[in-house]
Amino acid sequence: MWYQQMLILSPHQRGFHLVTAEITDRLNHLTEIKTGLLHLLLQHTSASLTLNENCDPSVRSDMEGYFLHQVSEDVPYRHDYEGADDMPAHIKSSLLGASLLIPVGQGKLLLGTWQGIWLGEHRNRGGERHILATLQGE
Repeated sequence: MWYQQMLILSPHQRGFHLVTAEITDRLNHLTEIKTGLLHLLLQHTSASLTLNENCDPSVRSDMEGYFLHQVSEDVPYRHDYEGADDMPAHIKSSLLGASLLIPVGQGKLLLGTWQGIWLGEHRNRGGERHILATLQGE
């Protein structure tokens, strides 16, 4: 069986946000899947999806600090139509990626003990974010 649905995440402030529950709570058919895969595609070029620490929030703030340092807004980028955070957001999105493929078993995501789904919001005012979720399984 294949299922596909659009998930709309409410706006988040700039930084990294644990969104595992926000995603799984909205997946209509997750509990029906005994064995399968969930593909998530973030339909934006200035945000990212990644798997990382789901317990200690200081990891998310350290990650934001790292990327602010490594991908500075003080560089004279040519692409700055939407402000100083525009091109750096595109770079961060490309470095981290915009999609995830996660195994599903017995109606649950088969993540590691300390893994969670992060939304990397790389804009100061990114707005709501759309994730196309494709669930396949038996």
